[in-house]
Amino acid sequence: MTQQKMQFGLAIRGQYAADQDIQVCFEELITECKAAEDLGFDSITKTSHYSTAPFQAFQQFPILARLSAETSRVRLNAGIILLSLHKPLDIAEQLATIDIMSGGRVICGVALGYREVEFAAFGSEVKKRGKLLEENLIALKRLWTEDSVTMEGSHFELKDASCCPKPLQNPHPPIWIGANANPAIKRAARLGDCWYINPHNKISDIKEQIEVYKRALDECGKPFPDELPMRREVFVAETREEALRIAGAVYQEKIRCLSELGPRRSTPRRRSQPRPRIRRSRGRPVYHRLTRRRDRTDHQPPQRDRHQPSDHVDPMGRHAAFADHGHPRHPR
Repeated sequence: MTQQKMQFGLAIRGQYAADQDIQVCFEELITECKAAEDLGFDSITKTSHYSTAPFQAFQQFPILARLSAETSRVRLNAGIILLSLHKPLDIAEQLATIDIMSGGRVICGVALGYREVEFAAFGSEVKKRGKLLEENLIALKRLWTEDSVTMEGSHFELKDASCCPKPLQNPHPPIWIGANANPAIKRAARLGDCWYINPHNKISDIKEQIEVYKRALDECGKPFPDELPMRREVFVAETREEALRIAGAVYQEKIRCLSELGPRRSTPRRRSQPRPRIRRSRGRPVYHRLTRRRDRTDHQPPQRDRHQPSDHVDPMGRHAAFADHGHPRHPR
Protein backbone atom coordinates (compact mmCIF):
# COMPACT_ATOMS: atom_id res chain seq x y z
CA MET A 1 0.00 0.00 0.00
CA THR A 2 1.33 3.41 -0.95
CA GLN A 3 2.10 5.56 2.07
CA GLN A 4 0.11 8.79 2.01
CA LYS A 5 1.04 11.94 3.84
CA MET A 6 -0.81 13.34 6.82
CA GLN A 7 -2.87 16.36 5.77
CA PHE A 8 -3.58 19.32 8.00
CA GLY A 9 -6.59 21.59 7.84
CA LEU A 10 -7.88 24.63 9.67
CA ALA A 11 -11.40 24.64 11.12
CA ILE A 12 -13.03 28.05 11.41
CA ARG A 13 -16.27 28.53 13.29
CA GLY A 14 -16.82 32.22 12.74
CA GLN A 15 -18.36 32.83 16.17
CA TYR A 16 -17.88 36.26 17.68
CA ALA A 17 -18.88 38.13 20.81
CA ALA A 18 -22.00 40.27 20.54
CA ASP A 19 -20.05 43.52 20.95
CA GLN A 20 -17.54 42.86 18.16
CA ASP A 21 -17.66 44.65 14.81
CA ILE A 22 -18.97 41.83 12.63
CA GLN A 23 -17.76 43.39 9.38
CA VAL A 24 -14.21 43.53 10.73
CA CYS A 25 -14.58 39.94 11.95
CA PHE A 26 -15.58 38.81 8.46
CA GLU A 27 -12.59 40.54 6.87
CA GLU A 28 -10.27 38.93 9.43
CA LEU A 29 -11.78 35.51 8.75
CA ILE A 30 -11.11 35.80 5.02
CA THR A 31 -7.56 37.02 5.68
CA GLU A 32 -6.98 34.07 8.00
CA CYS A 33 -8.19 31.57 5.41
CA LYS A 34 -6.05 33.04 2.65
CA ALA A 35 -3.05 32.93 4.99
CA ALA A 36 -3.79 29.27 5.78
CA GLU A 37 -3.62 28.42 2.08
CA ASP A 38 -0.38 30.39 1.67
CA LEU A 39 1.12 28.56 4.66
CA GLY A 40 0.42 25.15 3.14
CA PHE A 41 -2.69 23.95 4.94
CA ASP A 42 -4.56 21.31 2.94
CA SER A 43 -8.13 22.25 3.78
CA ILE A 44 -10.38 24.79 5.44
CA THR A 45 -13.40 23.61 7.40
CA LYS A 46 -16.45 25.75 8.10
CA THR A 47 -18.64 24.47 10.90
CA SER A 48 -22.36 25.09 11.33
CA HIS A 49 -24.93 25.92 13.99
CA TYR A 50 -28.09 28.01 14.10
CA SER A 51 -29.46 30.30 16.80
CA THR A 52 -26.02 30.93 18.29
CA ALA A 53 -26.73 33.71 20.83
CA PRO A 54 -24.92 35.06 22.80
CA PHE A 55 -22.45 34.83 19.91
CA GLN A 56 -22.68 36.13 16.36
CA ALA A 57 -21.95 33.45 13.77
CA PHE A 58 -21.52 33.32 10.00
CA GLN A 59 -23.41 30.69 8.07
CA GLN A 60 -21.59 27.84 6.43
CA PHE A 61 -22.49 27.81 2.74
CA PRO A 62 -22.06 31.55 2.07
CA ILE A 63 -18.60 31.46 3.66
CA LEU A 64 -17.57 28.42 1.61
CA ALA A 65 -18.88 30.10 -1.55
CA ARG A 66 -16.79 33.20 -0.82
CA LEU A 67 -13.73 31.06 -0.08
CA SER A 68 -14.13 29.32 -3.42
CA ALA A 69 -13.11 32.64 -5.00
CA GLU A 70 -10.61 33.72 -2.33
CA THR A 71 -8.60 30.46 -2.49
CA SER A 72 -7.39 28.26 -5.30
CA ARG A 73 -5.91 25.09 -3.82
CA VAL A 74 -7.27 24.14 -0.37
CA ARG A 75 -10.19 21.76 -0.07
CA LEU A 76 -13.35 23.36 1.30
CA ASN A 77 -14.97 21.23 3.95
CA ALA A 78 -18.59 21.74 4.96
CA GLY A 79 -17.86 20.19 8.31
CA ILE A 80 -20.37 19.56 9.41
CA ILE A 81 -23.78 20.04 7.82
CA LEU A 82 -26.57 19.28 10.30
CA LEU A 83 -28.19 17.14 7.64
CA SER A 84 -31.09 15.94 9.79
CA LEU A 85 -32.48 19.50 9.75
CA HIS A 86 -32.62 19.93 5.99
CA LYS A 87 -34.25 18.79 2.76
CA PRO A 88 -31.97 16.80 0.44
CA LEU A 89 -32.65 18.63 -2.84
CA ASP A 90 -31.67 21.97 -1.33
CA ILE A 91 -28.39 20.64 0.07
CA ALA A 92 -27.61 18.73 -3.14
CA GLU A 93 -27.97 21.78 -5.37
CA GLN A 94 -26.17 24.19 -3.05
CA LEU A 95 -23.14 21.93 -2.60
CA ALA A 96 -23.05 21.09 -6.30
CA THR A 97 -22.92 24.82 -7.06
CA ILE A 98 -20.09 25.45 -4.59
CA ASP A 99 -18.20 22.44 -5.94
CA ILE A 100 -18.36 23.98 -9.41
CA MET A 101 -17.41 27.43 -8.13
CA SER A 102 -14.37 25.99 -6.34
CA GLY A 103 -13.20 23.79 -9.19
CA GLY A 104 -14.13 20.54 -7.44
CA ARG A 105 -12.75 21.15 -3.95
CA VAL A 106 -15.81 20.59 -1.73
CA ILE A 107 -16.09 18.00 1.04
CA CYS A 108 -19.55 17.13 2.33
CA GLY A 109 -19.32 16.53 6.07
CA VAL A 110 -22.57 15.57 7.77
CA ALA A 111 -23.81 14.65 11.24
CA LEU A 112 -27.00 14.37 13.26
CA GLY A 113 -27.03 17.50 15.39
CA TYR A 114 -28.23 17.56 18.99
CA ARG A 115 -29.70 20.97 19.92
CA GLU A 116 -33.42 21.14 20.60
CA VAL A 117 -33.62 24.80 19.51
CA GLU A 118 -32.34 23.91 16.03
CA PHE A 119 -34.66 20.95 15.49
CA ALA A 120 -37.69 22.90 16.71
CA ALA A 121 -36.85 25.84 14.43
CA PHE A 122 -36.69 23.52 11.41
CA GLY A 123 -39.91 21.74 12.34
CA SER A 124 -38.33 18.46 13.35
CA GLU A 125 -37.58 16.40 16.46
CA VAL A 126 -34.30 15.24 17.92
CA LYS A 127 -35.65 11.72 18.43
CA LYS A 128 -36.15 11.33 14.65
CA ARG A 129 -32.71 12.57 13.64
CA GLY A 130 -31.19 9.18 12.81
CA LYS A 131 -33.91 8.31 10.30
CA LEU A 132 -33.81 11.81 8.83
CA LEU A 133 -30.06 11.66 8.34
CA GLU A 134 -30.19 8.30 6.58
CA GLU A 135 -33.02 9.31 4.26
CA ASN A 136 -31.25 12.54 3.36
CA LEU A 137 -27.95 10.80 2.68
CA ILE A 138 -29.55 8.27 0.36
CA ALA A 139 -31.42 11.02 -1.49
CA LEU A 140 -28.34 13.24 -1.65
CA LYS A 141 -26.22 10.58 -3.33
CA ARG A 142 -28.99 9.68 -5.75
CA LEU A 143 -29.53 13.32 -6.74
CA TRP A 144 -25.82 13.69 -7.44
CA THR A 145 -25.53 10.51 -9.51
CA GLU A 146 -28.92 10.05 -11.22
CA ASP A 147 -30.66 12.22 -13.81
CA SER A 148 -34.10 11.81 -12.26
CA VAL A 149 -34.97 10.72 -8.72
CA THR A 150 -38.28 9.52 -7.38
CA MET A 151 -38.19 8.79 -3.67
CA GLU A 152 -40.51 9.28 -0.72
CA GLY A 153 -39.04 10.03 2.68
CA SER A 154 -40.67 10.77 6.01
CA HIS A 155 -40.19 14.52 5.51
CA PHE A 156 -39.86 14.97 1.74
CA GLU A 157 -41.03 13.55 -1.57
CA LEU A 158 -39.00 13.61 -4.75
CA LYS A 159 -41.02 13.18 -7.95
CA ASP A 160 -38.71 12.94 -10.93
CA ALA A 161 -36.51 15.49 -9.16
CA SER A 162 -33.12 16.43 -10.54
CA CYS A 163 -29.97 18.18 -9.41
CA CYS A 164 -28.66 20.17 -12.35
CA PRO A 165 -25.83 20.81 -12.72
CA LYS A 166 -24.05 17.93 -11.02
CA PRO A 167 -20.96 18.43 -8.85
CA LEU A 168 -17.64 18.45 -10.64
CA GLN A 169 -16.27 15.63 -8.51
CA ASN A 170 -17.15 12.18 -9.78
CA PRO A 171 -19.31 10.51 -8.64
CA HIS A 172 -19.83 13.24 -6.00
CA PRO A 173 -17.94 15.18 -3.31
CA PRO A 174 -16.56 12.91 -0.58
CA ILE A 175 -19.05 12.33 2.22
CA TRP A 176 -17.56 12.38 5.71
CA ILE A 177 -19.97 11.30 8.46
CA GLY A 178 -19.44 12.52 11.98
CA ALA A 179 -20.26 9.95 14.64
CA ASN A 180 -19.73 9.54 18.38
CA ALA A 181 -21.54 6.41 19.52
CA ASN A 182 -20.86 2.95 18.09
CA PRO A 183 -24.19 2.64 16.18
CA ALA A 184 -23.47 5.96 14.47
CA ILE A 185 -19.96 4.79 13.56
CA LYS A 186 -21.50 1.73 11.92
CA ARG A 187 -23.81 4.06 9.98
CA ALA A 188 -20.77 6.04 8.84
CA ALA A 189 -19.19 2.84 7.55
CA ARG A 190 -22.35 1.86 5.71
CA LEU A 191 -23.35 5.18 4.15
CA GLY A 192 -20.27 7.38 4.06
CA ASP A 193 -16.89 7.57 2.37
CA CYS A 194 -15.25 7.77 5.78
CA TRP A 195 -15.85 8.31 9.47
CA TYR A 196 -15.27 11.93 10.56
CA ILE A 197 -13.76 11.58 14.05
CA ASN A 198 -14.99 14.12 16.57
CA PRO A 199 -12.73 16.48 18.53
CA HIS A 200 -13.85 15.67 22.07
CA ASN A 201 -13.28 11.92 22.48
CA LYS A 202 -10.18 10.61 24.19
CA ILE A 203 -7.54 8.98 22.01
CA SER A 204 -7.96 5.76 24.02
CA ASP A 205 -11.67 5.70 23.10
CA ILE A 206 -10.92 6.41 19.45
CA LYS A 207 -8.46 3.50 19.31
CA GLU A 208 -11.23 1.16 20.43
CA GLN A 209 -13.79 2.68 18.09
CA ILE A 210 -11.47 2.30 15.12
CA GLU A 211 -11.91 -1.43 15.59
CA VAL A 212 -15.69 -0.96 15.60
CA TYR A 213 -15.36 0.98 12.35
CA LYS A 214 -13.14 -1.65 10.74
CA ARG A 215 -15.55 -4.45 11.62
CA ALA A 216 -18.47 -2.44 10.23
CA LEU A 217 -16.57 -1.87 6.98
CA ASP A 218 -15.91 -5.60 6.71
CA GLU A 219 -19.61 -6.32 7.20
CA CYS A 220 -20.41 -3.90 4.37
CA GLY A 221 -17.70 -5.35 2.12
CA LYS A 222 -15.94 -1.98 1.95
CA PRO A 223 -12.18 -1.37 2.18
CA PHE A 224 -10.64 0.95 4.74
CA PRO A 225 -10.92 4.48 3.29
CA ASP A 226 -8.03 6.36 1.74
CA GLU A 227 -8.52 9.20 4.20
CA LEU A 228 -9.61 9.24 7.82
CA PRO A 229 -10.26 12.77 9.10
CA MET A 230 -9.96 13.70 12.74
CA ARG A 231 -10.73 17.00 14.45
CA ARG A 232 -8.83 18.17 17.55
CA GLU A 233 -9.00 21.49 19.37
CA VAL A 234 -5.61 23.19 19.52
CA PHE A 235 -4.14 26.39 20.91
CA VAL A 236 -0.51 27.11 20.06
CA ALA A 237 1.83 29.12 22.29
CA GLU A 238 5.51 29.06 23.22
CA THR A 239 4.78 27.22 26.48
CA ARG A 240 1.89 25.41 28.12
CA GLU A 241 1.70 28.10 30.79
CA GLU A 242 1.45 30.83 28.18
CA ALA A 243 -1.31 28.93 26.36
CA LEU A 244 -3.33 28.58 29.56
CA ARG A 245 -2.81 32.24 30.40
CA ILE A 246 -4.11 33.41 27.02
CA ALA A 247 -6.79 30.87 26.24
CA GLY A 248 -7.77 29.27 29.54
CA ALA A 249 -10.51 31.70 30.54
CA VAL A 250 -11.96 31.77 27.03
CA TYR A 251 -12.07 27.99 26.85
CA GLN A 252 -13.88 27.86 30.19
CA GLU A 253 -16.43 30.28 28.75
CA LYS A 254 -16.87 27.97 25.78
CA ILE A 255 -17.55 25.02 28.08
CA ARG A 256 -20.07 27.08 30.04
CA CYS A 257 -21.93 28.08 26.88
CA LEU A 258 -21.95 24.52 25.54
CA SER A 259 -23.39 23.27 28.82
CA GLU A 260 -26.28 25.68 28.39
CA LEU A 261 -26.99 24.54 24.82
CA GLY A 262 -28.01 21.08 25.97
CA PRO A 263 -26.46 17.61 26.24
CA ARG A 264 -24.28 16.12 23.53
CA ARG A 265 -24.36 12.38 23.07
CA SER A 266 -20.92 10.87 22.99
CA THR A 267 -19.34 7.47 23.23
CA PRO A 268 -20.97 4.97 25.57
CA ARG A 269 -19.51 5.29 29.05
CA ARG A 270 -17.79 2.18 30.33
CA ARG A 271 -18.95 0.77 33.63
CA SER A 272 -15.56 1.56 35.13
CA GLN A 273 -15.78 5.21 34.16
CA PRO A 274 -17.04 7.57 36.87
CA ARG A 275 -19.86 9.92 36.00
CA PRO A 276 -19.24 13.62 35.59
CA ARG A 277 -19.91 15.71 38.65
CA ILE A 278 -21.22 19.24 38.60
CA ARG A 279 -20.44 21.96 41.07
CA ARG A 280 -21.69 25.54 41.00
CA SER A 281 -19.60 28.66 41.12
CA ARG A 282 -21.48 31.92 41.67
CA GLY A 283 -24.64 30.33 40.34
CA ARG A 284 -23.05 28.94 37.16
CA PRO A 285 -22.54 25.21 36.54
CA VAL A 286 -18.92 24.12 36.19
CA TYR A 287 -18.45 20.68 34.66
CA HIS A 288 -15.57 18.39 35.51
CA ARG A 289 -14.91 14.97 34.07
CA LEU A 290 -13.69 12.64 36.78
CA THR A 291 -10.74 10.58 35.66
CA ARG A 292 -8.68 7.76 37.05
CA ARG A 293 -5.96 8.89 39.38
CA ARG A 294 -3.25 8.57 36.74
CA ASP A 295 -5.12 10.78 34.31
CA ARG A 296 -5.35 14.52 34.23
CA THR A 297 -8.56 16.40 33.64
CA ASP A 298 -9.59 17.25 30.09
CA HIS A 299 -8.29 20.79 30.29
CA GLN A 300 -4.85 19.62 31.51
CA PRO A 301 -3.49 17.01 29.08
CA PRO A 302 -0.09 15.47 29.79
CA GLN A 303 2.96 17.56 29.02
CA ARG A 304 4.40 16.91 25.60
CA ASP A 305 7.29 18.23 23.61
CA ARG A 306 5.62 20.35 20.93
CA HIS A 307 7.96 18.84 18.33
CA GLN A 308 7.01 15.27 19.22
CA PRO A 309 4.34 13.60 17.05
CA SER A 310 1.07 13.15 18.94
CA ASP A 311 -0.12 9.66 19.77
CA HIS A 312 -3.11 9.77 17.40
CA VAL A 313 -1.00 9.35 14.26
CA ASP A 314 0.02 5.71 14.47
CA PRO A 315 -3.25 4.05 15.52
CA MET A 316 -5.23 5.96 12.91
CA GLY A 317 -2.89 4.93 10.11
CA ARG A 318 -3.59 8.09 8.08
CA HIS A 319 -4.48 10.82 6.59
CA ALA A 320 -6.11 14.07 7.74
CA ALA A 321 -6.23 16.24 10.82
CA PHE A 322 -7.99 19.51 11.50
CA ALA A 323 -7.06 22.13 14.06
CA ASP A 324 -10.11 23.82 15.53
CA HIS A 325 -8.68 27.30 15.81
CA GLY A 326 -9.71 30.81 16.63
CA HIS A 327 -8.60 34.07 18.13
CA PRO A 328 -8.51 33.92 21.97
CA ARG A 329 -11.36 36.40 22.18
CA HIS A 330 -13.70 34.21 20.19
CA PRO A 331 -15.07 31.32 22.25
CA ARG A 332 -15.50 28.29 20.04
